[in-house]
Amino acid sequence: MAPRSPTGVVLGLAGHTSGMGQVMKLVVVVSAVIAVVGSFIGSGAWIGTPIAEAAGGALSATSTLVAPAGTAFSIWSVVYGGFLAYAIWQFLPGRTVRHEALRPAIAVSMLLNAAWILSVQAGLLWLSVVIIASLLAVLARVFVLLQRQRPENGIDAVITDGTMGLYLGWVCVATIANVTAWLVDLGITSAATTWAVIVLAVAAMVGVGLATGSRGAIAPSIGIVWGLAWVAQGRLGGEVANTAVGISAVLAALLVGVYTAGVRLELTGAHPAK
Repeated sequence: MAPRSPTGVVLGLAGHTSGMGQVMKLVVVVSAVIAVVGSFIGSGAWIGTPIAEAAGGALSATSTLVAPAGTAFSIWSVVYGGFLAYAIWQFLPGRTVRHEALRPAIAVSMLLNAAWILSVQAGLLWLSVVIIASLLAVLARVFVLLQRQRPENGIDAVITDGTMGLYLGWVCVATIANVTAWLVDLGITSAATTWAVIVLAVAAMVGVGLATGSRGAIAPSIGIVWGLAWVAQGRLGGEVANTAVGISAVLAALLVGVYTAGVRLELTGAHPAK
């Protein structure tokens, strides 16, 4: 049998890569649909139990001192809409290698989202902590990948960077709330106010880190500020009132918002529009 020419090998590899790319496009679409279907289960709209009532109400707006008020969860509507928009966008021809790198991690994040909802529906709070921690790690990976290559254009910036940034920012706050709810469910409630203030400070530092690493990207900060603001609302005007935690949440949200704006202004000043 005659050996294959270098050109034939290259063409074969290119065809294999192209085929895998098409498969990953479909995987992202299916993952987005699964995530959206999972959201209906989590909302209790058709089947399932609303997340706030599942697992014995461990994740309700009044379950812990760092639980965001109920309205905070409306951010998921934007995120799920972004999932569907991204599924369509990445499937269109002309996408760059940026999306080849992003697709696997984004698909996994969508599937983990659905898995988290199912774990809470099953009342497995400990498993929900494992899943949301894994989700946060995957989204951190997506964040790193997003910084390596600039968006293709404005549409890509909104659909890809906007959706994933908002998703990451919100999940940062949701992870804190989820872990805290699990600890309270285990009966670990001593020094609750002190620990709540500490974890809110950690959330603020994470927000500062994301703003620094993304050169002032707005979407991750919006996700974090949104979550922190609703924690503040819940503690300053909700059933589980706690002034110290409420004020800490306000200060944390302000820090993230102001710092992000400062980074953007500094970069604008260093590179003025021509």
